Amino acid sequence: MEVELTVDGKSIDINRFVQDILGSTVVGATGTLRGVDEGCTEILLKIKK
Repeated sequence: MEVELTVDGKSIDINRFVQDILGSTVVGATGTLRGVDEGCTEILLKIKK
């Protein structure tokens, strides 16, 4: 699983452990949603605060 983090347009380096935590959390949460194909290969999450 490859996870990229960008904050205000700046790419943030994250280690494998953080990639695994973020990726698994998002994949697990989206997998429970209606309309999400089990075989999806990419998830894009954008958060504005």
